This record gives sequence, structure tokens and C-alpha cells, in this order.
Amino acid sequence: MATFADPDEDLVRRVGQGDPAAVQAMVARKLPRMLALAHRMLGDAAEAEDVAQEALVRAWRQAPRWVGGKAKFDTWLHRVALNLCYDRLRRRREIPTDAPPDRRDEGPAPDRGLLAADVGAAVNGALARLPDRQREAIVLCHYQELSNIEAAGLMKISVEALESLLSRGRRALRQALADHRPGAEGA
Repeated sequence: MATFADPDEDLVRRVGQGDPAAVQAMVARKLPRMLALAHRMLGDAAEAEDVAQEALVRAWRQAPRWVGGKAKFDTWLHRVALNLCYDRLRRRREIPTDAPPDRRDEGPAPDRGLLAADVGAAVNGALARLPDRQREAIVLCHYQELSNIEAAGLMKISVEALESLLSRGRRALRQALADHRPGAEGA
């Protein structure tokens, strides 16, 4: 079995020993990435905060028992956060609603200064409409900046399958965002 050089090994060991400075360092190092991952997966800042906090609590509880060498701690933490996101996404599907969701105004932005926010909202909306696995692949590779090998390992799929998900996800995003490209009508 292959072993990995884990840049977090010493930090996790110190957290496991109850070092308050190590806990602070772990939160400072990992919280922004966990928040970004959860926000991209869920599209809701409050839920993203809950997921990121729960993932870090689980990391803190796991730290005394962490055995390095099998996988990177960061990879394990990403998997925990993704699982928590999927739990929340499943719960969302189980809640019936009486009214359809509000639709985003498709008209052009009233002020050119708001264009970046408009495009950002469109990207987030298009990302949220992707199938879960395509969204997960896009988020891990493009927003979390994991390599294809790391993302495929996290998703427990082959690199080829990951590349297929990325290709389909990118194609769907290009279609959904066609109106937001420079030179497109209304942009």
C-alpha cells in the first residue's frame, strides 16, 4: 500500500494531543476551503457554515485516532464535508413545497457595476442546477483546486470517469451561461 507525505500530519498530531494553538491553526487553515466547498455544493451560506463547522468538529474528534500514511488528512476532511453536503441535499429533496421557487430575473443588469455580481449569481445558479456528481467534480477540480487524481480518489471513481463528468459539467455550464459571455446579446 502506498504512503503519502501529508503536510498536515504534525498539525493533526498536535490537535490530537489537545494543543489549543494547533486547533486554531487547523481552523485557520481548513475553514475557508471547507466553507467554499460547502457553499458551492449547497448554494446557501448558512448551511455551508454548518457543514464546515461540523466537518472541523469531526476532524477535531478524529485527530487523536488519526493514522497517517493511508490518505492525506485534507482528502479525508474533503470527503467528510462532501458527505455532509450530500446529506443536506438529500434532505432538501424530501421536503415538498407548495409554491415553485422564485426565478432569477433574466433581464440585463440595471447598472454595469453590478455585472460581476450578476455573472457570479448566474454561475452559482448554473452550478447548482448541475447533477450532483458533475457539480462535485467541477467544485473539487476548479474551486478546491484538487488535481484530477485527487478528485477522482475522493469521488471513488477512475480519472477517466472524472474527466467525463468534468466535460459534461463544463458543457452544461457553457450552455447555461451563453448569455453572459462577452459580446452576447444582453451582456
